[in-house]
Amino acid sequence: MLRIGIIGTGGIADAHIDGYLSFPDECEIAALADVISGKASQKAEAFGLTDVATFDDPLEMIASGLVDIVSIATPPSTHASLAIAALDAGIHVLVEKPMAPSLEECDAMLAAQERSGTVLSVVAQNRFRDDLATLKEVVDSGLLGSISHVRVDSAWWRGLPYYDLWWRGTWEKEGGGCTLNHAIHHIDLLLWLLGSPSEITAMLANAQHDNAEVEDLSVAIFRYDRGLAQLTSSVVHHGQEQAIVIQGANARVSQPFSVIAERARADGFPEEGGDSDVVARIEALVAARTPLAHLGHEGQIGDLLGAIRDGRPPIAGGLDGRNAVEVVTAIYKAGFERRFVSLPIEASDPYYRAGQLVANAPHFFEKTTSLIEAAS
Repeated sequence: MLRIGIIGTGGIADAHIDGYLSFPDECEIAALADVISGKASQKAEAFGLTDVATFDDPLEMIASGLVDIVSIATPPSTHASLAIAALDAGIHVLVEKPMAPSLEECDAMLAAQERSGTVLSVVAQNRFRDDLATLKEVVDSGLLGSISHVRVDSAWWRGLPYYDLWWRGTWEKEGGGCTLNHAIHHIDLLLWLLGSPSEITAMLANAQHDNAEVEDLSVAIFRYDRGLAQLTSSVVHHGQEQAIVIQGANARVSQPFSVIAERARADGFPEEGGDSDVVARIEALVAARTPLAHLGHEGQIGDLLGAIRDGRPPIAGGLDGRNAVEVVTAIYKAGFERRFVSLPIEASDPYYRAGQLVANAPHFFEKTTSLIEAAS
């Protein structure tokens, strides 16, 4: 029976708690920790966790010997130090997105995982969604042909009070704006589907949140072989209509799921009715797939438990988390410096290092409110 500790007991901790409770034969929640005094105890009480230890110091929990796995659900600026402490103590780690604000910190986490022999997984719960797993199967099947263009809309909406919470809206504590903290999921999906691009350019803006230093909107362009991808990262989109549209040589497939395939007439214009054979093959592939048994955080936690049990890498490992942070770093560098950025980003690049992004980031506005707890 694996013993679970959760560091950080804000809203996202609920998904971790529910996820672990879904596997009662494999794990039990043994400890909760939060730097705000009494908050861990309140969370334990809210979930009826009567037999758990609670800590106001996460490092005390790590050193207690009470846990085998730690979920880290704290502000991004704390991820690296907490994860490294846990990994070096021989504790497996599931860390919330983003993995860390800098590639230097990500690599320090990977080094700790390597020397400890433990499992490090970075939250990418959208890989554990049936619609997106379906998209992945279609892309991997090769039925689309070579990829021409991908459009990713990471479209969210947040009002001004969202940035009143003490760590949000600052480059130092949050690590960035919507590109890092919202679109990181869609960036991970893009890398999962297509791999890493060779080159990125971007523009950043703060269109609606004059109480935050960080961007609330960015648009990035990625180069993939002969094709391109575009990513919109936003917390200013009413309706929050998120989408992924993949255009291949043979067909288009998208999430929300649909498939369209054109066929050329003799003059090159599209034939009426399209290519029904390609559509039928893709739809047959989709119909034949087995739905996922567990979804979202629950699915990722189940995979983590399985990885520990079976001695295999998790589906979303530390390197996957690092790769997503590398793309975010490239978007910020491109936006700050108004240039094209090639991947990979080398360790000699100033933006690789912790603190460099903070030092170069524009302050679109200054933070005006700093609340310990978010308003309800």
